[in-house]
Amino acid sequence: MPIKVGVVGYGTIGKRIADAIVKFPDEFELVGVAKTTPDYEAEIAVRKGYKVYTYQEKLKDFEKLGIPVAGTVDELVEKADVIVDATPAKVGKEMKEKYYLPKNKPAIFQGGEKADIVDVSFSSLANYDKAVGARYVRVVSCNTTGLCRLLSAFLLHGLKIRRVRVCLVRRGADPKEHKRGPINDVVPDPVTIPSHHGPDVRTVIPEIDIVTMAVAVPVTIMHMHMVNIELESQVSREDVIRILSETPRIMLVPHGKRMDSLAHIIEWARDMGRYRNDVMENCIFEGSVTVIDGREVYLMMGIHQESIVIPENIDALRAMFKLADKWTSIERTDRTLGLVTEGKKYRF
Repeated sequence: MPIKVGVVGYGTIGKRIADAIVKFPDEFELVGVAKTTPDYEAEIAVRKGYKVYTYQEKLKDFEKLGIPVAGTVDELVEKADVIVDATPAKVGKEMKEKYYLPKNKPAIFQGGEKADIVDVSFSSLANYDKAVGARYVRVVSCNTTGLCRLLSAFLLHGLKIRRVRVCLVRRGADPKEHKRGPINDVVPDPVTIPSHHGPDVRTVIPEIDIVTMAVAVPVTIMHMHMVNIELESQVSREDVIRILSETPRIMLVPHGKRMDSLAHIIEWARDMGRYRNDVMENCIFEGSVTVIDGREVYLMMGIHQESIVIPENIDALRAMFKLADKWTSIERTDRTLGLVTEGKKYRF
């Protein structure tokens, strides 16, 4: 019998998780999604055949706009075997205490929640096995997911990392968030160093020496990371290119083919027919990959904040319910969601 999954929070991440879950009918059944606001996204969910739930006090709001509701959030939690919580930052903790714990329901949270509310902070390539059988899992944020994948590429290939230094240029808002983000500014985000991303990476890979700093800029399409990784042993640029080429969920953006900006990556996704123009892979500009003195690796990497964590949510579900081993899960997820799989290794 498929695992019954309820998605609480149907915004940028939640709707993508719901759409991903229905692609695995042999493993998962989407029993419903929870929405607070009776808006166009709720209406689209109904048109897709998803059962929509809301809070008791919001039922009349949905009724006034003619959006059918299957029941309350309390009822959704009752019906589901597991909840994927994609509510705004810090709301997940409240939901856990009010709804999930009283009904003894396991849950997956997103990176906006603190690590101390879960059993494990999760990134598929880095620590899949730690989530096997866990009750509460946090899929780390888009930027942290991207960094964990990148560092895992070197660790999976047997290289030891001495230290990591990263500057993140963050998008000011998601494309639909018309009231957020800087308009004509570059904002330290935060002004203090490190930003939260480095410490967050260490909730997944504790041994990493990493320092991050970040600014927010007036764009909406993707984040950009400028990364320096110092290794314990010597490598060549060709070694690094091979490592990145072989690692799942990392895509090398070719140099010399006029695909040299984040906008070009999104246009590539459009032209390739990617649903919602989503790019779930780390996008590393091949031309930026540089090795200095044999140990220092430099590169620039684009992170599509709207979609990068979706594969990890699917893998986390499998790990929690012991449905597949790490590499079987990662490969199954990648192939089904249409990620780049050519040349990738799915056993290390």
